[in-house]
Amino acid sequence: MRVRIANIEFLFRPDILTKKGSSMFTGIVDHCGAITAISRGSNAIRLSISTQFNDLTLGESICVDGVCLTVTNTDLTYFECDLSPETLHLTLAKNYSVGDSVNLERSMRISDRLGGHIVTGHVDGVLRIKTVEMQNEFVCCEFFEINASHHLLLTPKGSVCINGVSLTINSVDPQYFSVMLIPHTLQRTNLHRLKINDCVNVEYDYLAKLVQRNISHFMTANVGE
Repeated sequence: MRVRIANIEFLFRPDILTKKGSSMFTGIVDHCGAITAISRGSNAIRLSISTQFNDLTLGESICVDGVCLTVTNTDLTYFECDLSPETLHLTLAKNYSVGDSVNLERSMRISDRLGGHIVTGHVDGVLRIKTVEMQNEFVCCEFFEINASHHLLLTPKGSVCINGVSLTINSVDPQYFSVMLIPHTLQRTNLHRLKINDCVNVEYDYLAKLVQRNISHFMTANVGE
């Protein structure tokens, strides 16, 4: 039986990658910013975040802890962005406080190397830290409270995005999965701050989602044949 994976051309078409509203990231964090102000509305918030990016433009997409957000105001040392009710519902942003460190990455250009994996910035939900174990200069982290519908998107040596960081999955258990954080990742991202029971944003591999969606569609379409 052969299954044709439709829409795979998405990955290779510059017109789609550069189209407005189709920003992509790689999970290679540039640096950490800090939340300098939070304005809370009835069901949304506005964040002000310090940054080393000094040439951001209004309307530009930026990945903040794995969440694709739009720059609504900017200066040489900071930018602002608005978070919708849906974003607050699906991510840890609702728990942010002034002074919190956040991972930052600009959207990739067609000429950029894809150093991590394809990240959309559309977070699938929040996971909790089960264990944090030092192994020499490395740190092994286990994540649990995985939505049952997402288990098939996890595979050993596959990719996962945690707080905007592209990571390789070490092992997969029915209740949790683990990753190994290397010293470089610990130095450049906020993952070195993780503690047991902390929450993190997770985005599962886009290619795995494509495969799962197309196979599900194929199986549904061919029921009874």
